[in-house]
Order: sequence, then C-alpha cells, then structure tokens
Amino acid sequence: MRTSPDAVYVIIPCMKELGMSWSEIKATPRHELTGLLVAMGNYNRMHNFDGYTSEEISSMAKDKPELRGEYAKYVEINATYEARAGARKKVQSFSDVLSGV
Repeated sequence: MRTSPDAVYVIIPCMKELGMSWSEIKATPRHELTGLLVAMGNYNRMHNFDGYTSEEISSMAKDKPELRGEYAKYVEINATYEARAGARKKVQSFSDVLSGV
C-alpha cells in the first residue's frame, strides 16, 4: 500500500462506510470510488438533521453556532432535490398562493 492520504480519504471510508472489500476497491476505478464517496457525503448531509425541527436546531445552535450553517445547507439541498423530483411545485400566480396550492 502506498503512503499517501488516499488510504485516509478513499480506502478507509469505502471499507468502513460503504462496506466494500479490498478486492472490490482495487477493481473499481478511482473516479467511481470518488463518485461513491461524494454521493455518500451528499446523502449524509441530506439526512443529517432528519427528525429535528427548526426550533430544536435553534436551541442547539446556542451551544454550537456552526449548526446554523450546516442546517442551512441541509435545507438548501433538500429543497433542491425536492424541486428536481417534482415534489415542490413552483408557484405560478398570485391566485395559486391564495388557494394554498
């Protein structure tokens, strides 16, 4: 094994977080491993605050202010993916706003 940060940033997370074996890691191209790790990071960020309300986050942020930024990223990513999936409809007119659609 080489003495580079690849072991720390690629190989160990693939084994630990994704459950890949050493032979699977060696057989997978580097760009695919990187893509898997980026997807895992996005998944973790998307579900990092599931089950918490904004009030709970606000009270926790009193002790850890960095939570506000992480929560803002969580809300932004989830809104982006909801819009892509069609779960969130864009408001077309003022009457749509009034009707609650």
